[in-house]
Amino acid sequence: MDVQTLTFLIVGVTFVLYIGIAIWARAGSTKEFYVAGGHVPPIANGMATAADWMSAASFISMAGLISFMGYDGSVYLMGWTGGYVLLALCLAPYLRKFGKFTVPDFIGDRYYSQTARTVAVVCAIFVSFTYVAGQMRGVGVVFSRFLEVDITLGIVIGMGIVFFYAVLGGMKGITYTQVAQYCVLIFAFMVPAFFLSILMTGSPIPQIGMGSTLADGSGQFLLERLDGLSESLGFNAYTEGKKSTIDMFFITAALMVGTAGLPHVIVRFFTVPKVRDARRSAGWALIFIAALYTTAPAVAVFARVNMIDTINGPDAQGVAAAEAPQWIESWEATGLVSWEDKNEDGRLFYSGDERNEMTIDRDIMVLATPEIARLPAWVIALIAAGGLAAALSTAAGLLLVISTSISHDLLKRNLMPNITEKQELLFARIAAAVAVSVAGYLGINPPGFVAEVVAFAFGLAASSFFPAIIMGIFFKSMNREGAIAGMVTGLLFTATYIVVFKGIFMEPLLPNTAEYWLFGISPEGIGTLGMCINVLVALAIWSVTKPAPAEIQELVESIRYPERMTPEDPSQNPMPH
Repeated sequence: MDVQTLTFLIVGVTFVLYIGIAIWARAGSTKEFYVAGGHVPPIANGMATAADWMSAASFISMAGLISFMGYDGSVYLMGWTGGYVLLALCLAPYLRKFGKFTVPDFIGDRYYSQTARTVAVVCAIFVSFTYVAGQMRGVGVVFSRFLEVDITLGIVIGMGIVFFYAVLGGMKGITYTQVAQYCVLIFAFMVPAFFLSILMTGSPIPQIGMGSTLADGSGQFLLERLDGLSESLGFNAYTEGKKSTIDMFFITAALMVGTAGLPHVIVRFFTVPKVRDARRSAGWALIFIAALYTTAPAVAVFARVNMIDTINGPDAQGVAAAEAPQWIESWEATGLVSWEDKNEDGRLFYSGDERNEMTIDRDIMVLATPEIARLPAWVIALIAAGGLAAALSTAAGLLLVISTSISHDLLKRNLMPNITEKQELLFARIAAAVAVSVAGYLGINPPGFVAEVVAFAFGLAASSFFPAIIMGIFFKSMNREGAIAGMVTGLLFTATYIVVFKGIFMEPLLPNTAEYWLFGISPEGIGTLGMCINVLVALAIWSVTKPAPAEIQELVESIRYPERMTPEDPSQNPMPH
């Protein structure tokens, strides 16, 4: 069978699986819709967390970023991985012990304020919509290439699938769907990596192959060859970076604390029966995540070498357009690869200087790598299914956050406290339907490439949620006035900086916007500065207002120490409502 037929078959089977799971695990109550009833086993929750966290940015875009950026791309690898460790150690067990459904629920009750809850709802929706734009963009990229449909139509199909299992199953359906999606995406990512490592270095383990000598008998190390190719073609040496140290630090920190503040990841730890299960599921998730994240740099290196070699040919002089590899023609049809014959010699050439004739979207690298390396058709089809699994799993989690933030935190706990559980569930499903539509629009009109858009979401989470959550757990006298002022200030500062320096206002007037960055910090890293501003404002306001009431401080003390733990049932939580 050809690639397209295999892709339709494999993707179709996975879609049927996801829909079948959603029907089997459909939610019948608000607790099942919000937190899967609180009965998900730690291993299953670890898989679901890994799928929820490893979005299209991880599967599709991260290896592409590292492939194009080399050393500089490592900020995404370090930031996202380190952030998950921070989340698992410092937040997950305490939030689970608190026993609420959502992050705004925690913020609202911890800071004894409906205003704080409303601000947290706005932050959750803002962050989630920014993040989900990257996921829908990833869905469109996969559909446009492998199913040969327009990106817009591809996003609409993805919206329909997510709408079905998110609205029908809620967190219960999403959880078990994400378990299946993790299995699909990790298999799809690892199989090509094993193939490439064996073909290029003779080692079956990609992590070892990246540091091994080439299998062509030259005795040259793979990274050494890539450095040589990069420099000869006008690129920076692959293993050396050009970002400033301060920007590297700020981007890494923003990704770390942003991960720890992402509401769709945090809510996963409310789905397990006990606090110790939250810790166990965090550990399992870290193992499942590590499988992909330790492989991604190797895939990036394999992809980069293969891409350069297939475009420029064995003599590094370019290949004739008539003899161009099939993958270039296939991806040209999507608009993500293009060629301009600048010197009119009829030959393609790829470089990092004025000789360059190729425009290649970095989001295609993981998806195109099996084609570039001429791997079997079923591997190419499998990578498409994996990319869709990664994008859809995270999109579903984000849409649920938006839905619950509106139905539970904004309506039930704030504007309409007397609605019944049935009405609340209806509002949750309506909110999810609206959120899917907005997410689709953002996917069709994205503000950047996948990982870049996701990085902005992490920056917004870092500057808004993370300080309020961490101080809510470890600074028991922090009050509502400080938390609210900090969240609003941090979010507004970070969002304004991103909007200004990503082309909406400044770029048409000042093409080189980097000259005007504060302290040389790029928009991807500004969330760290926003977080610092959040903390400083919160502490300043706290110092001139009354500290948190005694009963709040006692509650914070109780959630910080497991031995003082109160009953697991959230209804027995001492927090007043």
